[in-house]
Amino acid sequence: MEHDDPLVIFTPSGKRGRVPRGTPVLEAARRLGVDLDSVCGGRGICSKCQVAPAYGQFPKHGVTVAQDALSPVNAVEQRYDDKRGLKPGRRLGCQAQIQGDVVLDVPPESQLHRQVVRKAAEVRAVEMDPATRLLMVEVDQPDMHAPTGDLERLNAALVAQWGVAPATAALPVLGRLQTALRKGDWQVTVALHHDRPGAPPRILDIWPGFHAGPLYGLAIDLGSTTIAAHLTDLSAGEVVASAGVMNPQIRFGEDLMSRVSYAMMNPGGAVEMTAAVRTALRDLASEIATEGGVDPRDIVEAVFVCNPVMHHLLLGIDPVELGQAPFALASSDAMNLNAVELGMDTINPAARVYILPLIAGHVGADAAAVALSEAPEKSDDLVLIVDVGTNAEIILGNRDKVLACSSPTGPAFEGAQISSGQRAAPGAIERVRIDPLTKAPRFRVIGCALWSDEDGFAQALGPGGVTGICGSGIIEAVAEMRMAGLVDSSGLIGSAEQTGTERCIPQGRTHAYVLHDASAAGGPVISVTQGDIRAIQLAKSALYAGARLLMDRLGVDRVARVVLAGAFGAHISPLHAMVLGMIPDARLDHVRSAGNAAGTGARIALCSCAARTLIEGNVRKIEKVETAVEPLFQQHFVAANALPHATDPFPELAQVTTLPQVNFNAGGNDGTRRRKRRG
Repeated sequence: MEHDDPLVIFTPSGKRGRVPRGTPVLEAARRLGVDLDSVCGGRGICSKCQVAPAYGQFPKHGVTVAQDALSPVNAVEQRYDDKRGLKPGRRLGCQAQIQGDVVLDVPPESQLHRQVVRKAAEVRAVEMDPATRLLMVEVDQPDMHAPTGDLERLNAALVAQWGVAPATAALPVLGRLQTALRKGDWQVTVALHHDRPGAPPRILDIWPGFHAGPLYGLAIDLGSTTIAAHLTDLSAGEVVASAGVMNPQIRFGEDLMSRVSYAMMNPGGAVEMTAAVRTALRDLASEIATEGGVDPRDIVEAVFVCNPVMHHLLLGIDPVELGQAPFALASSDAMNLNAVELGMDTINPAARVYILPLIAGHVGADAAAVALSEAPEKSDDLVLIVDVGTNAEIILGNRDKVLACSSPTGPAFEGAQISSGQRAAPGAIERVRIDPLTKAPRFRVIGCALWSDEDGFAQALGPGGVTGICGSGIIEAVAEMRMAGLVDSSGLIGSAEQTGTERCIPQGRTHAYVLHDASAAGGPVISVTQGDIRAIQLAKSALYAGARLLMDRLGVDRVARVVLAGAFGAHISPLHAMVLGMIPDARLDHVRSAGNAAGTGARIALCSCAARTLIEGNVRKIEKVETAVEPLFQQHFVAANALPHATDPFPELAQVTTLPQVNFNAGGNDGTRRRKRRG
């Protein structure tokens, strides 16, 4: 079907719609409920409405964005750029007009309700064994009768006084060496880095006299949606500051395969994505140093964990081979690099980077970090570890054997592709409860401690109001609808007559359930649509099917424990996850959250060389399962479409709740079987 009106797609929200040609971007954002800030009323003064257009082919969105998709830069934009400067590729949303199909990224600084990157650092005891340490030495003065270089005499002192093998010195260190020796009266402190046995140590920095430190490192979880960094004291293991940003690659595609497709379809696309993520990392490192009150020169190490596509794009490797069988990696081993090779020039110029090993073509260093954090190989009972995200990493095992796979869940769990969905930010619904008798909902939003039915909720919420629903909110909403008899086991939403509530409203040939209606005050109507239910069913089916595939390999039908990892996993209620059938049936008291286990694994590797050696060895022992070529994956996927499952009775879940036996395809069922009350 031909459309005269251009299609505009906003990332990271995923909201899209058609607007008349010539519509200003800011106006289009307001029509579509996109979170785009503006203070000056569209006069091109405040620059709060900046957007970054992306050009080329986007198979995921079904559009090709031409270079003239936006109107040319006008005089107002040019004046602002001349006076205050715009980042390359940025446009002012109040000035740029939509002329054709376009994909527009709303950067974090342009979002009125900033993304909450919920990847806090978990407190974890680690036996400190850092790769970099401070050593003070006394160096012999030069003697023209026995001429040697200052570096050679420094190395002789390190051997004699610390038993350290001769070290190499980074070029920036050589530039400071002679000044430091003479200013310190031949006593200096060096930052000595020794990352692996057999490799020569490196001098990363040098100070005259005694330098107490401490030195710092960055543990970075480079996810497809968010990037989280923890600034860590390398002597004590303490996290000094944490910061996170949205991954700017979202504008090229919300999921990994979309980004691989972008690289395939657009010459230079991989280079674009590499540049975008390196710029974000560079800025994030600078930001976190300022937040922690740390001299950037004292940040001498960084450890990265990431999935295979992010790994390749970080390194500047085209990920095209990861988009097709046999999903070959350029390299799967752990890597030791110079930080400047990755564009990280806002920390110590000689800083070193360690990247954990990858497990397989679709199971990355983030999964290796989860394995390092959770140690399934030490478990007496069978544990299932699920790192929930845009691409779920799944590990199953015990002392006898450990298996791993990944599953393409997509961005629905994070609020994208949901009608009222948004990323986790103030104003987003994150908790939902629905009364099984009255069918009335109550909810909590990010940034407000009160439930919506409590006195003072509106005042505590503030003028921003309720803006949408994030990933944990949509999970709970769909599960609560199932428990309240508003949705049947096939995922179909009932009508008002079938469910007994006027909140179930017609929407074309299907129905939607209204969670919040602020239309009378000019606010949004936030509902759960049939399309939203389907998006969640697809995501959760992929997650469940991946887990079942690993269970099949071990010949088991049940697991003893389930660990929900990842920033999103940390906010999932085990009951609601089980009601949806996101995870295989297990005792609810044996389901726990591990928080950001990948980030924790990164910090362990940052603080311990022994941990690096351990995970490099363990990764070789993990059995990899490729879901994309497993015939049983599709069978499990189809059966998992039901809520919670088409064939598995979920006996452990049945111990705590009875799901209403409703069938809205048949019509007329009043769903009289009610679930047990929850404590």
